[in-house]
Amino acid sequence: MSTTGARVPGEEAEPGQARAWSGLWWWTRRRSVVLDVSLAAASALESAFEGAEFTAKVGIPTGLGALVGLLVGATLVLRRRWPIAVVLVAIAVTPAQTGLILSLVGFYTLAASEVPRRLTALLAGMCGLGTMLVAFVSIESSVRHSSSRLGLPLVLAISILVAAGLIAPPVLFGLYVRARRRLVESLRDRADGLERELELLAEKAAERAERARAAERARIAREMHDVVAHRVSLMVVHATAWKSVALKDGRKASESAELVGEMGRQALTELRQMLGVLRSEPGPSAAPPAAPPVAGAVAGAMAGVDGGADHEADTGPSLAELAQLVQESRAAGMGVELAVEGEQRPCGRRIEATVYRVVQEALTNVRKHAAGATAQVRLAYREAEVAVLIVNGPAEQAAAAIPGGGHGLTGMRERVTAHGGGFAAGPTPDGGFRVSAMVPTAG
Repeated sequence: MSTTGARVPGEEAEPGQARAWSGLWWWTRRRSVVLDVSLAAASALESAFEGAEFTAKVGIPTGLGALVGLLVGATLVLRRRWPIAVVLVAIAVTPAQTGLILSLVGFYTLAASEVPRRLTALLAGMCGLGTMLVAFVSIESSVRHSSSRLGLPLVLAISILVAAGLIAPPVLFGLYVRARRRLVESLRDRADGLERELELLAEKAAERAERARAAERARIAREMHDVVAHRVSLMVVHATAWKSVALKDGRKASESAELVGEMGRQALTELRQMLGVLRSEPGPSAAPPAAPPVAGAVAGAMAGVDGGADHEADTGPSLAELAQLVQESRAAGMGVELAVEGEQRPCGRRIEATVYRVVQEALTNVRKHAAGATAQVRLAYREAEVAVLIVNGPAEQAAAAIPGGGHGLTGMRERVTAHGGGFAAGPTPDGGFRVSAMVPTAG
């Protein structure tokens, strides 16, 4: 006999109860055992009484009928494990007018379980037909012996109503409970799915926050590198020149000392600007509403990146300052030529700051690695982009001992590609070095 679809409402074990009681056979909770045993006991007593009464009518010993009825009614204890078997037993004893409780509870359990609805309808139809025939015979016999004048159609209608009244309610109630349970399970599954999606979103948000923090750290590192490397390299060059001319030309030594002081003040000013951005906090009016921890982390990280970008856009260098940058390098003894092509126009402070930093780092690298070499800086304003080319010749003397971290070219490339531009750097055939960058200005 099929055992599929035996699960009925109330069968699922709760976590606390599952830990307290390991279960018995197909029952997972104590109250399920108590309920089924109680129903089976009531069904057994009812079937035993009805079985004895039926056997007395047909001339069979009542004890045998009571024993059979007792066994038939007790099969209700199997309703959760084998609901189809219980219903078949109820259909089998229908002609003996036995097992009312067995039939009602069995059909409810069958309809509420996962048994296909077609099979439930077939068994309900079989039991209903048997019940109708038994009711028809019983009513017709009573009418005949009581000399009542009920017509055959009326007796048939009453028989149909009796059969429907006994079979339809438990089946319909069972189907309702089954549908309700499926709805609850689908809602639970949907809630679990949403919880898993929220966990994935939280993980992705944490990853985005970490990437945002990494991007902000890289941006700060680039700014610090550009400021420190350029200014300090100029200070080293001037200090070296100062040492060589201190005893020969006091006026020139004084000028070198003044330039070193000016470079130091400029470096300190730019460092204070960046540290001020790092230490600044948003005002009360700009404070965002409370957010979950992960969302707050992402918002904070992205706010840091945006804040740094805004700072660079507001206070970063512009292309108009390139002439001063070239003049500083000339003052340090480097031969630098600046050529500007195209009509000069504002390109946006972020873009101008990017191009300025590329030129600044390129000239710093010339001072570090190609002492005495001349450099040419070409700035070109084009229709939808601004391009810059820095080319230097081979070194003509030993470079000053200026340490480097090896991140200059990487920082320049990151700056340019962040705006969707192109960057290239490499040695020239004559032993020099070439740096070129193109940054789009549209969009």
